[in-house]
Amino acid sequence: MSDFRQVSSSFWASPQITVHDVAEASELGFALIINNRPEGESDDQTPGADIAGAARAAGLDYCAIPVAPGGFSEEQVRAMAAALTGAHGPVLAYCRSGTRSTLLWSLAQAADGRDPAEIAREAARAGYDVAPIRSLLEQLASLSRS
Repeated sequence: MSDFRQVSSSFWASPQITVHDVAEASELGFALIINNRPEGESDDQTPGADIAGAARAAGLDYCAIPVAPGGFSEEQVRAMAAALTGAHGPVLAYCRSGTRSTLLWSLAQAADGRDPAEIAREAARAGYDVAPIRSLLEQLASLSRS
């Protein structure tokens, strides 16, 4: 059984998914799967190529924006924002626990000018805490408004 967690009306985060979870994602109407997990992070993870193949076979778009534990780059934030903007429907992003996916989504939202408090509330409702990046959310939102 999957652990897809709705963060916003168009974005869900999940711990590591399997090929079988891709079929469920398709049935639920997702349009894009984003892999935020670096390849080989653990021995038990499903390879990204397997998820990509299953996604494409199910008619879903797939992209990889790997994020190693410990930080986010401006390039990753831009890539996430572009993926979200280009999606033709709901998005499912995954990593080891769903946290990096949610934090990267949060940064992309703040860079687009969304209110960090609103972003934090949405993440919290899904069980994720953006406190580790809250000051960066504030900075990005402030920059996008100026």
